[in-house]
Amino acid sequence: MSQNPSEPAKLRLLVVDDHEIVLGGTIDLLKQQYPHAEILTAQTVASTLSQVKLQMPDLIVLDLSLPETNGGAAQAESGVQLLKTLMQNYPTLNLTVQSTHVRALVRIRPEIDRHKAGFTVADKSLSSREMLTRVDWALKGITHTKDIRRGRTLEVKPDWITVLKLAFHEGLQDRSIAKRMQVSERTVRHYWTKIQDVLEVYPDEDKQDGKNIRIQTEIRAREEGLID
Repeated sequence: MSQNPSEPAKLRLLVVDDHEIVLGGTIDLLKQQYPHAEILTAQTVASTLSQVKLQMPDLIVLDLSLPETNGGAAQAESGVQLLKTLMQNYPTLNLTVQSTHVRALVRIRPEIDRHKAGFTVADKSLSSREMLTRVDWALKGITHTKDIRRGRTLEVKPDWITVLKLAFHEGLQDRSIAKRMQVSERTVRHYWTKIQDVLEVYPDEDKQDGKNIRIQTEIRAREEGLID
């Protein structure tokens, strides 16, 4: 039976973890938060790639420590390489890494910075509420990589600085910024989420609404010396 065009598409989530207990617990949490979502599972790198190709989920929640195939040894490097492959092949796929090995993500930081969809990190020590918040952010296209940074050095791309200057020096809105930079509005929005991640400005910080997030971004950018 085909879906009525007026009905919203069902949310499709893929949970990847080789531990049955963790897998079951994550599924239960997601069912509480997204009761109408279709939840898929995978426990190896091979099955994850197969599920993504066949099902194209809206979001993947995955552990890094995974075996390549059934019966193999679970290794964080396998999950890191899986992520790299997913980001290369599916640049608009939302991702949440739920793992005790989140520091390993520094190995693919450039790929994370280039990824055009949501990317959040949820250490397994986080509370259920915090973990679900990271999932929600990823579904909204937000980047959150605070947990994998080394030190406090800001790594800011030239295009991000251009966005800040056009927005806060010239007062341009995203559409005008996109025209000046000769990129799409979606790319400009992608730049904003990367800028806000570096500056640690997130949607629920001080219970900001969307409007105040942009104001907080300007304040933090000036404090860090990114703009005058």
